[in-house]
Amino acid sequence: MKYKLIAMDLDGTLNNDEKCITEETKRTLILAQEQGVRLVLASARPSPGLYKERDILSMQQYGGILMSYNGGRIVRADTGEVLSETVMDREVTRYVLRMLEKLPVTPILDDGVQFYVTDKTGFKVQYECQNNRMTCSEVPNLAQWLPFEPVKILMSVQPAELPQVQEQIAKKLPEELQVVQTAPFYLEIIPKSIHKGQGILEICSVLQISPPEVIAFGDAQNDIPMLRSAGMGVAMGNASDAVKASADYVTLSNNCDGIAAALHHLAGIG
Repeated sequence: MKYKLIAMDLDGTLNNDEKCITEETKRTLILAQEQGVRLVLASARPSPGLYKERDILSMQQYGGILMSYNGGRIVRADTGEVLSETVMDREVTRYVLRMLEKLPVTPILDDGVQFYVTDKTGFKVQYECQNNRMTCSEVPNLAQWLPFEPVKILMSVQPAELPQVQEQIAKKLPEELQVVQTAPFYLEIIPKSIHKGQGILEICSVLQISPPEVIAFGDAQNDIPMLRSAGMGVAMGNASDAVKASADYVTLSNNCDGIAAALHHLAGIG
């Protein structure tokens, strides 16, 4: 087998637009694991948001890896052992949250267990809770309340305003932080040391796998570092032009079993 590790983004990549893994993609990925290939779920979501896909793909049985927060936390699917974690400084986070209060964004924090917001009815708040199967609590002011060091600050933004808002945030962020787009309506502020590409390299080191033995799939801006770190970076057919330009190969869309098609063509799986 040419590849020993398959890394996949979730929304827009592994999942179709109905938030489901199709039967053909599931069958192919189970077959890959039976042949000794390990899976990595690589998402901007908190760790609990990966459990549904973890269970569908039987990753605990085959030694899979969960990369949450764009690589901010990496854990073993079977034991839950934390292999790597990076968090933001609490006072720096307070500063950023106060800055965001002046912008048209809805900040959403989490501690790995539940979400925290100032308004449960805010844009995409309930969507995020449902998508990750996590509860949500309201607090009067996130900056004043903050009792922990978060891995990231998630923000929901109206799609038409997102590019301008991202530019405004980037100009004001402390040097050690970055703002990345993870969906048409999401921005995230994370440490510059956190990205899916670095996460893949850390996983390779732990598993003693070389990057050329990794095939990675993605569709969004935050997937580009992962596609570039892998020996074979595959963009989904529904990916943005920038993602496709960064990939080694472009497959079918997430609604047309793009992962399964690429694994069959590039790795002889399926």
